[in-house]
Amino acid sequence: MSGRGDWNLCAVVVLYLCVTATCTFPTLDHLKAQASDKTQGRAVVELLRRLLGNRSTEFIVIVNRSLSNDSLDVCELRSTKNNRIVATGNTGVSVASGIYNYLKYFCNCHVSWSGDQLDLPRPLPKLSGVLRINTQHRFRYYQNVCTVSYSSVWWDWPRWEREIDWMALNGINLPLAFTGQEALWQEVYRALGLNQSEIEEFFSGPAFLAWNRMGNMFKFGGPLPQSWHVNQLSLQFKILERMRAFGMIPVLPAFSGNIPKGILRLHPEANVTRLGPWSHFNCSFSCSYILDPRDPLFLRIGSLYLSQVVRQFGTDHIYNTDTFNEMIPPSSDPAYLSAVSRSVFAAMTAVDPQAIWLMQGWLFFNAAAFWKPAQIRALLHGVPLGRMIVLDLFAETEPIFSYTESFYGQPFIWCMLQNFGGNSGLFGTVESVNSGLFQALHFPNSTMVGVGMTPEGIEQNPVMYELMSELAWRKEPVNLLKWASLYAIRRYGTTRDSLITTWRLLFSSIYNCTLPHYRNHNHSPLVRRPSFHMKTDLWYNPADLFEAWKLMIQASPSLMSKETFRYDLVDVTREVLQVLTSSFYLDLTDAFHQQKLPELLTTAGVLIYDLLPELNHLLSSDRHFLLGKWLERAKSFAIDEKEAELYDMNARNQVTLWGPSGEIQDYASKEWGGLMEDYYAQRWGLFVQKLVECLDSGRPFKQDAFNQAVFKVEKGFIYNGRKYPTKPQGDTYEITRRIFLKYYPLALKTLKGLS
Repeated sequence: MSGRGDWNLCAVVVLYLCVTATCTFPTLDHLKAQASDKTQGRAVVELLRRLLGNRSTEFIVIVNRSLSNDSLDVCELRSTKNNRIVATGNTGVSVASGIYNYLKYFCNCHVSWSGDQLDLPRPLPKLSGVLRINTQHRFRYYQNVCTVSYSSVWWDWPRWEREIDWMALNGINLPLAFTGQEALWQEVYRALGLNQSEIEEFFSGPAFLAWNRMGNMFKFGGPLPQSWHVNQLSLQFKILERMRAFGMIPVLPAFSGNIPKGILRLHPEANVTRLGPWSHFNCSFSCSYILDPRDPLFLRIGSLYLSQVVRQFGTDHIYNTDTFNEMIPPSSDPAYLSAVSRSVFAAMTAVDPQAIWLMQGWLFFNAAAFWKPAQIRALLHGVPLGRMIVLDLFAETEPIFSYTESFYGQPFIWCMLQNFGGNSGLFGTVESVNSGLFQALHFPNSTMVGVGMTPEGIEQNPVMYELMSELAWRKEPVNLLKWASLYAIRRYGTTRDSLITTWRLLFSSIYNCTLPHYRNHNHSPLVRRPSFHMKTDLWYNPADLFEAWKLMIQASPSLMSKETFRYDLVDVTREVLQVLTSSFYLDLTDAFHQQKLPELLTTAGVLIYDLLPELNHLLSSDRHFLLGKWLERAKSFAIDEKEAELYDMNARNQVTLWGPSGEIQDYASKEWGGLMEDYYAQRWGLFVQKLVECLDSGRPFKQDAFNQAVFKVEKGFIYNGRKYPTKPQGDTYEITRRIFLKYYPLALKTLKGLS
């Protein structure tokens, strides 16, 4: 162990020596850890106790903010004579991330959403000298405004505590903290004179609050019970206390201009625009009312709300709000756009003179036809330079900084979005992520002040988030194949060559999407409403996936006790069956168009009566792939049966219809046990039934008629009242082995048609 540790030390020291950030903004100097060094140190000690139990006493934690003289985080680690590790850093986050680096590269340990691998060597490997780890990025941002709905909407405090620990270990110091804001909005609206029914008509249900906050929709899935407000407010207090204890800088919400209709009753003179429909919703739940930021009422509401936020939550002086998110402004006049951002910012500084506005840059990509250079510059320059930070939200694929001269002088954070809707599915852009943030840092006159991770949904593809968070502490891109090899070793706690090869295969294929402008929406026929116009194209050679699958199956007998391995085995097997579903779909449609009923029945029989049930068994065997857990968490917030039904509907609708009539259907698809059986498989069964009826009768297939029929199946799932297992069922090893013996030969046969 000591020999390997010494070799690793050399490698890590070389890799982690960082240069000074290329761009500094004095206006951001006040954004820093506010908790005392002692408080931050205690937070790290408690984190280690939760993570390592009794072994945590082998680490000595010291937080000393004077260790950094340039506001960039640093951690120094050294060994003591009695085999303990002393970790000294300028913040709790820097110490936690420094210790996690040691755990990864000297102890081969790993922490993730899908399980931990914490077989610590005894004694701890010695460090020969001081290991200094520092970053050239002032901020490491985390979360997307949608993550709170797609992933954390039903979290209790233990789950939040675990996530904040994960943030600290991965170096996050600028997290979004949006929980509980509706409770404060309710107080503001009451103070303005709205009645309770007007407030209830405005808030959406819990699973859709992200889009209610952004002014995309209202009411659907509501009304929000008072118990929800109480619960979320209590959670937010704990979340903020813990984030700040680590030395993080929580980002709080501010006012964007989105108002309840009831404001018009109180202020008929207000300058209000009613927007058009959003994303196929009609005006029963969409067409929001937006108060013109130049109207005096905007300053009054905005400052009233932010006063409430600061009074209840305290402040670290940074706030997020997004104007015109997936909405076209009423005017393209640069003077108007500058006035808008100036007014939004004025509502912040009226309450907090030190306010910094954190804005998502998604609008510039999402409505690129509107946001030309003059319009972008106008909106950004309505705020003094250095008082706004822009999130380049999808920079690994659609960087905005590169064609806006670094956001025309405003500081920005280079972000990896990676996932839409919390979809299941292996995916990554490792080459782009590995090189992109360094290209941004060295861009001429770069105003980059940090890196970020902004997935719409989490708890998927943990490897991408470990890579991205680690790159924030690197001075240059990593060797991806070497990095993947070390990842395999620490994720499973074994140096087995076949698993190293597995991860090298995955990194060279499914985790390396290089198609320009590719968006990771899972378009697989498996999780989309059946039709004759489904996408089956892949960005990688499936032969690499199938080979990785074979290697994992071969390694599985001795590794099933590792939760991390079980998760990956299920996930890779799930991905293979998803690919094979596309093959079955193509065979089905070919048989139908050639009017070959026997071939259609044979193909459909395997898909409907074997592959999909086997996939459901597979998913049901692992706790991370259970519909029942999602629904159980949702209903756990209810204080009576009426609330339980409301939360259950919210949870089911979001992952299926996404709206009353399938307005954003399957956008947030999940491959979960229970959902596979009662939703996706039922749709495919009906599709096959209709195809057979058409061939029998000689009638053409009518998609509209099928859509009407299948909608009844889809809506029926939302209200079926069925309770789904909340604990794994079946033996993952036996299930995956059975699936492999049946479907691996078929997978090899399909390669020609799919590549």
